[in-house]
Formats: sequence, C-alpha cells, structure tokens
Amino acid sequence: MKSAVETLNPTRVRLTVEVPFEELKDSLDAAYKKINQQVTVKGFRKGKIPARIIDQRFGRGAVLEEAVNDALPKFYTEAVNEGELNVLGQPDVDIKELKDGELLSFTAEVDVRPEIEIPDYSGIAVTVDAIEVSDEDIDKSVEQLRDRFASTNPVERAAADGDVVTIDLEAKVDGEVLPDGVAEGVQYTIGSGELLDGIDEAVIGLEAGGEATFTSELKGGAAEGKSAEVTVKVSQVAARELPALDDEFAQLASEFDTLEELKADSRKRLETSKQYDQATQAQERVLDALLELAEVPIPEKLLAEEINTRKHNLEHHQLGQMGLDLAKYLEIQGKTEEEFDAETKEQAEKGIRTQFILDELVNKEKLNVNQEELTEHLMRRAQSSGMSPDQFAQAVVEGGQVPMLVGEVARGKALAVVVEAATVTDTNGEVVDLEDEEADEITEAAAETVEAVTAADAEAPAVEAAAEPAKDDAAEAAKDEAKDDVKDAAKDEKAGA
Repeated sequence: MKSAVETLNPTRVRLTVEVPFEELKDSLDAAYKKINQQVTVKGFRKGKIPARIIDQRFGRGAVLEEAVNDALPKFYTEAVNEGELNVLGQPDVDIKELKDGELLSFTAEVDVRPEIEIPDYSGIAVTVDAIEVSDEDIDKSVEQLRDRFASTNPVERAAADGDVVTIDLEAKVDGEVLPDGVAEGVQYTIGSGELLDGIDEAVIGLEAGGEATFTSELKGGAAEGKSAEVTVKVSQVAARELPALDDEFAQLASEFDTLEELKADSRKRLETSKQYDQATQAQERVLDALLELAEVPIPEKLLAEEINTRKHNLEHHQLGQMGLDLAKYLEIQGKTEEEFDAETKEQAEKGIRTQFILDELVNKEKLNVNQEELTEHLMRRAQSSGMSPDQFAQAVVEGGQVPMLVGEVARGKALAVVVEAATVTDTNGEVVDLEDEEADEITEAAAETVEAVTAADAEAPAVEAAAEPAKDDAAEAAKDEAKDDVKDAAKDEKAGA
C-alpha cells in the first residue's frame, strides 16, 4: 500500500491511498464466504457455492463492494498511522479507482489537530480583586446563620413582611379552576419571592381566615405562561423570631463558646473563600492572556459540532430541567437569537482553542496524571453530579470516559504551570503568591477553570469525543462513506470488462 498526505489547510488534510489488488485477497475471501452464507443456489449446498458461480449469479461487483467495504477501515488506519496524523472526527472518503485484479485507489479528507507553537508565557501579567473581608461581611454571614435558627410562633394579627403564612390557593383561567390549580396548607414566607408574582401584596394585611384575589402569570403546570385569577386564603399567620446575638447563640449554632470566636471563624472562612475566588480569577485571566498570545486555528467541522452540542445540551438538559424552552430563556435573558448564536460560537471557539493549546502544553512539559490526582478529580465531579463516587466511577468506566477525566486534570496542571510563571497582582498593587496554596488544590481549581471553559455542560463536548485519535470509529465511518462509491466503481469496472 502507498499513501500520501496533502495539507489542505492547518486543520485538514487529504490522504491519497493506492492499494495493490493482491492486498484485498483476505477481504475477497471473506466476501465470498459471507455471500455463501447468505444466498442459496440450486444444486449446491449452503456455504459450498464456487466463487465463479457467485460471480455469474450475483455479479463480481457485489463481491468487490463487500471486499472493499471490509478492507477500507484497515487501509485508512494504516495510512493515518503512516502519516503520523492526529485525526479529529470522521473522514470524507471518495473511491477514485477500482480495477478488478489491479488496483484500489481512494482519498480521505479528515480534520487534524493543528500544529501549535506555544508562546512565551513568562511575561503574562494580570490583576485580580484584593482579598478584603469587612465587618459588614462578617455581620451578614452571622445574620445568615442566625436566620437558620429562627423560630416561628403563631400570632393573632395581620400578616406583615417576613411573616410565615399558611395558605390555600386556587387558580382559575377563563373562569375554570385548573386541574392542578388547587393547593392547601402551603407555608410561605412573605417577601421570599418563592411563589407567584403579586402574592406578597395580596396576603400582607390579611389575618387568619382572610382571603384575597389577584392576577398572576402561572410559572408552571398545564397552563404555564397564562394569566390566572388566583384566590388565596390565609389559615395562619406566624411571626419569625430570631435568637439573640450572644454567647448562648454561638454555643447553639456552632462549636464555639463565645460570639467573638464565632465571628472570628466567620472571618477566616470568608477569607478562605475569597482566596479561592481570587485564585480562580487569576487562572481565568491568565488563560485569556495565553489565548491572546497563541495562534490556534480551529477545524470548521469540529466547531460546528461543538456549537450544536452546546445548544442541544442547553435546550434538552439545563432548560428542560427548569421547564423552559429556548425562546423563553432568551426572553428572560433579554437576548435575541442572533446574540445567543454569536455568544455560543464565541464560547465554543474558546473551548476548542483552550483544549488544543493546553494539550500541546501537556505534551511539551511532559505532564502526567497520577492516581491520586485522578481520584480527587473524580470525587469532585461525582459531588457536582449528585452521584456517589462509586456510581460516578462506574458510569465513567462504562462510558469509556476515563481518558476524558485524565485530560481534564492534565489540562488543569498545564494551566497551573502558566499561572505559576505569570505575575499576578491585586487591585491594591500587592503581588499575589498562589504558591501558598496546596499544589493539589491549585491543580484541581485549575481543572475546574478549564472544565468550565471547555465543557458543553450536561454532556461531554464534541471536541472531547473527537480529540482522541478515534481511528477505529473513523475507519468504520470511512467504510459507510465509501459504499456508494464502491458500487459505482464496481459497475464501471464490470461495464469496462
């Protein structure tokens, strides 16, 4: 077999492959054997029909088609390996020549990973928010904790903002009570915004036994989006009482003996949280700076697949879980479809460019992922997915997604290398030393940053699936692509004969 590679552009090549006919012998034998098992000819036992009889009865073209379709994946894979190509996705195959007894010639156009020159990133400098925890931040944190320990006590007075009311609801559309429009004994905190628009104004001022009617747009159910006449009846009004801010509260709500110790712990926790946010911000801004320095071409086909994947995941996973469609989502966001498409394309381009350049950096720096790093990443992914680590690990293995997780960690390590070389200062002009963080925490945080940029959310992005050489799948696709070409070539060969 002879093969040649022609570069069409930085992300696409054309393979030209010529195969001597004798290399098709095994596939021809297999084709005759397969056809033997599928057909019946009077006078011959099944599976014992001579090749010349099959040629006479069913045509040599049918045998050639079966043989070439069987052999094509192998020849394509050999050509890819010979050319040392890192292919992306499936090839477009065209049979150029099929001469019985002489030659098989075909071309295969396929996307490849572009060659990327890693820029000098040592001069990258970014500015991040300073870590500042004010007394107001501490007070807000303690108030949130205090709110969790609030108690409610029934009162005999009109409902006011912040009270907890027990209510019955009945919704009508066009004068008819909806099948799912009745609810009883619902507890609602006035001002929380957790129910229908307009309900706060309706219940404020009502005592137990009082009722009111208001109009609101339904947020769910069979009549979602329609304007309904809602009757609300209050059966109980309860006041929320917050515990006193003293040492007794600190002992109730925490492991500390005094309120001052509780506040000190809150300050420490907020500083740790802001420090993590600062590190994430640094990673995001360093990544943006790296992408600005690098020239990273993107395969058009891969970009189109990534855009479609992101749209599909948004519409059928995220929005579906929230009971929204794309039109309603865009209305809420105040965006046009054109603006949404432009943003999705921009995000997809950034995700692909990020993956390409960090993968190149992984190879250049010879970064490896150890078992401990992979396990830590798997644990975090399991937690965010709502699955147990064992369940998530099983799903990852069964879905063949282990290489994807390894890639996420490796890219995180690559980004951490760039961040370490960059100069990071805060808005106060102070140099931020991210090396104070634990190395594994930095790597995991960087992996999260990369994942947020490259992932298409609910499912792995198209680039993830295509980034692996995936030569077997591509070869099978080549077989499917070539079927019609083989038929035509076989017919032409028969006519020429």
